Amino acid sequence: MKIEVWSDFVCPFCYIGKRRFEIALDKFQHKEEVELVFRSFELDTHAKKKYDENIHELIAKKYGISVEQAKASNNQLVAQAKAIGLNYNFDDLIPTNTFDAHRLSHYAKAEGKMKDLSERIFKAYFVDSQNISDHKVLANLAVDAGLNIDKALEVLESDRYTAEVRKDEQEASKLQINGVPYFVFNNKFAVSGAQPTEVFLEALEKAKKE
Repeated sequence: MKIEVWSDFVCPFCYIGKRRFEIALDKFQHKEEVELVFRSFELDTHAKKKYDENIHELIAKKYGISVEQAKASNNQLVAQAKAIGLNYNFDDLIPTNTFDAHRLSHYAKAEGKMKDLSERIFKAYFVDSQNISDHKVLANLAVDAGLNIDKALEVLESDRYTAEVRKDEQEASKLQINGVPYFVFNNKFAVSGAQPTEVFLEALEKAKKE
């Protein structure tokens, strides 16, 4: 059973959705039959590597709301994350571009470590307040995931795996994916968003039956 997940490392719902799906997968009797594939999706392909504003200010500007409203909205996400054991820290979060992180994840995929690296990048961004466009930060996360630091830096300092990232994004466009996370089960049906664990479990059971 193949499940493809389109997500972005700076998408708060993606990390929540990922964890809820993993909780569902742990309850699924046939979990050893599941092949999980992470696909690249950039929420903002023009995102800068460095911003003068914090995440609350950026969200306020994006949606035309006050900074207080943005903070209240982010606090709701913090509560959702906490309910499944994720300690989001929006106050110290470093908004940035995710393209290099996605390229590195494809290198990790080639080495059989994509799942491990994806988890570490999400945690680095939302929990540990690290800059996930910084090559040294990414290379150290690669080491945590069991990858070679020199090879990781070599990938980051080149343009390798650009085509793989773009291919995932083109596929998302063909599937008319406008928001993430987006889970595709056996190329047959999809589940969109950070759904409750029960919804993911039902989708797994349905995919197994089909």
